[in-house]
Amino acid sequence: MNASGTPVVADAALVTASYAADFERCRLLCETVDRHVTGASHHYLLVEHRDVALFRQLESRRRTVIDERELLPSWLRDFPDPTSLFKRRIWLSLKAPPLRGWHVQQLRRIAIAERIEQPALVYVDSDVAFLRPFDCARFWRDDKVRLFRRDDALLRPGHENHHVWSRNAAAVLGLEAPEISSHDYISTLIAWRRSSVRDMLARIEQVSGRHWVEAVSARRRFSECMIYGRFVDEIAGGAGHFHGSEEFCRVHWTGTPLSDAQFEAFVAEMSPEQVAIGMQSFIGTDLGRIRKLVGA
Repeated sequence: MNASGTPVVADAALVTASYAADFERCRLLCETVDRHVTGASHHYLLVEHRDVALFRQLESRRRTVIDERELLPSWLRDFPDPTSLFKRRIWLSLKAPPLRGWHVQQLRRIAIAERIEQPALVYVDSDVAFLRPFDCARFWRDDKVRLFRRDDALLRPGHENHHVWSRNAAAVLGLEAPEISSHDYISTLIAWRRSSVRDMLARIEQVSGRHWVEAVSARRRFSECMIYGRFVDEIAGGAGHFHGSEEFCRVHWTGTPLSDAQFEAFVAEMSPEQVAIGMQSFIGTDLGRIRKLVGA
């Protein structure tokens, strides 16, 4: 029950922001979602305008591709980037500094909360593959949604980028102290409460007097997870959430492509609560090998 005594429906939407270079990895994700994931009524793929036709191949009764132009303000548009010999895109406007793809993927992940009705948003990257059954009901406890948080992680060395992201989150939310939170909210396969995202956007616009996309983008080094986590804990007082630090996805973040033996060891070392693996696409692990080794 919520505060008014109305039963809460523990439904969720899976949300994946992707792009053309990750298409085949996203296809594998979709296949493993369909095989292993329950508790989510729909899966949304958020892509830039020029990639919509490509990703339509992955649509189904429970999966929809959404053009970023349906989510983001019309004043933000992508163009070929001459500094990459036109191989990459850059997002330009008169209201924000130039943005790269990773910036805009974060903006899409936030903006989808204004478009859909599922009460929880479960974020999963396109280079993730599920290996075990997973019920998104694990993100619910009664009427509360699980907020991923590593307590005091930023007090340990090696989190310089996190400090910047946390500081910029405080600025966009209008938090004066602490300037930097000690907690880390960043992980793969996490959930947000849709109503809390909307409250967060209202807070950002109230503080800044600008559209939330403009306010968030003004500081190019931002993390959507850090903004959301600090909003929930420090402005909303944790309302509607409970904390969890276990990571449901085992991710190979950096380094070189894994050999078959290393990959098999990586999977074998998954902890009991982990149900998926993530092979960061920029590392270059061959997708065919991943398919073979995960049995897809």
